[in-house]
Amino acid sequence: MAPIISAQGLSKRYGVAPLFQNIPFTVSEGDRTGLIGPNGSGKSTLLEILCERIKPDSGNVAMRKRTRFSYVQQISEFTPGETIRSAIESALEEAAVPDGERQSRIAETLGRAGFTDLETHTAALSGGWRKRLAICAGLVQAPDVLLLDEPTNHLDLAGIEWLETVLQDAAFACIVVSHDRYFLENVASEVVELNRIYEDGYLHVQGNYSRFLEAKEEYLHAQGQRQDALANRVHTEMEWLRRGPKARATKAKARIDKAHGMISELAALNARTQTSTAKIDFSATSRQTKRLIELTGVTYTIGNRTLFEDIDFAITSGMRVGLVGPNGGGKTTLLRLLGGDIQPTAGEIRRADSLRIVSFDQNCEIDPDLTLRRALAPDSDSVIYQEQVIHVASWAARFLFASEDLNQPVGRLSGGERARVLIARLVLQPADVLLLDEPTNDLDIPTLEILEESLLEYRGALVLVTHDRYMLDRVSTVVLGLNGLGETERFADFAQWNDWQGSREMKGTPNVASRDQRSKTLRARASASIFGTLAPNSRRPRGPLIVSTNGGLNWKRKRAKPFEGWHDRASLATSGLDPGVPLPNCAWRLGPNLHATKWLFCCPFPITVRPGKALTGTS
Repeated sequence: MAPIISAQGLSKRYGVAPLFQNIPFTVSEGDRTGLIGPNGSGKSTLLEILCERIKPDSGNVAMRKRTRFSYVQQISEFTPGETIRSAIESALEEAAVPDGERQSRIAETLGRAGFTDLETHTAALSGGWRKRLAICAGLVQAPDVLLLDEPTNHLDLAGIEWLETVLQDAAFACIVVSHDRYFLENVASEVVELNRIYEDGYLHVQGNYSRFLEAKEEYLHAQGQRQDALANRVHTEMEWLRRGPKARATKAKARIDKAHGMISELAALNARTQTSTAKIDFSATSRQTKRLIELTGVTYTIGNRTLFEDIDFAITSGMRVGLVGPNGGGKTTLLRLLGGDIQPTAGEIRRADSLRIVSFDQNCEIDPDLTLRRALAPDSDSVIYQEQVIHVASWAARFLFASEDLNQPVGRLSGGERARVLIARLVLQPADVLLLDEPTNDLDIPTLEILEESLLEYRGALVLVTHDRYMLDRVSTVVLGLNGLGETERFADFAQWNDWQGSREMKGTPNVASRDQRSKTLRARASASIFGTLAPNSRRPRGPLIVSTNGGLNWKRKRAKPFEGWHDRASLATSGLDPGVPLPNCAWRLGPNLHATKWLFCCPFPITVRPGKALTGTS
């Protein structure tokens, strides 16, 4: 298929170190490219080069004539005083869409996105709905290539499912910068990682995120073997050189030159593969109290709207609570209630004596003119961490900042780097309870994995709001679901919450998702791929595999309960099923490596299968 964009030899640097060098990039019709890499590797810069917003230092970008681009930036900004309608009309005007097509495009795009009152001012929208509007502004332009920079930031879970559906069904090509692993698994048809650990500075893999992980592991394994073999050869040649061979003979001179070449190659390989990871370690206090916060009959109302009512819930030491629900459903409000920033409309919140609560606010801003040094250590050139004095340069290095970065303003940092600054300030405070509101925004995948490990090891209580479904599945021990209409339910995990939402929609029970602002979650879930890989650092699964409709595969140590009433709803090769476990009405396939294709019908119940089996079946 003829490419829409063909770029060769792209290089770009800011300051001394290059972002990337000699990168090729091709986009063809129907491509859904996931672009990943560490913070500061140049992902956003590459997007801007491809749509000709900025120029590369070297290389060229060739594109098909009359190619239409839409670029959705990481931060959604609108003109003051704009309404939803006027924002979309501005996007149509920018794309020179004929007047006769505009109203139909507005109605179709905004309707599917869940917007109802088009005269609402953009300033009144939550971060998630502002992001939806920015994506809609790109969609109405009917682009040939849609460029999305961190589109899942601030979107709620229903919003992410809506976007997955849009991209899966799209006729246009898209390039998506994202660190949401489930999103990449469900959407990407190819993955490109910008990273200095690769010889060419990038790795391009056809397939979804799970296929990329396999290819990356193979590449790094082969590179490690080459590095070991080269180190052994260099050791032998070094011993020979120490004996002081004469360089008079042609063969001896050639061997000396070859030895120096291998030494240089090994040094370059060692420098390239020497990677650092952020050191995130949340400090818990020595408190022995079991029950930390108790909510009794808690209700909160804004105007005539009740966000939640009659919540009875206790937070105990070691509990990790995931808060889920739609944008505007009350998650951040509940965090503020737990932290004591606001008071409930009714009910009581009791906290243990001298309870230390530390909060992470997704809307926290750092003065862009402040230097990194002062952002990390406001009062001196050192910080106190776990009763030890640490110099600011050493503290910065724990969060992957070089000492030469300390005097640059925070405004020059990438979004992920600013997020690391906020986390660096947060971990200085010992806490009995951590309240984290969207801590994953802008963080790259390696830092997300380190953050997850730190939260799993944290001994205090945690209340977490995040759109990252992978983190929710991995970290939370209990899920508290808010539907924004006053109802609150407790669930074992995110999959159970998703099933509950789906069952309510099938029964026609009104909620925020179906009543006024949510796209059809069932359709999104039915067309989403199942995430079929283990965590990147995992080796071999233990226990049965739980396959559920939220688009995830979760290994559990406990068996799922048997299900009844579906015995005649489907036929399936029985070699892979646990005996006696019926299958709901669906058409699906699981390959030998547990990589799954799409659900064709929504399945309201989990299915238990034996690990390692190849499963096929149709309804």
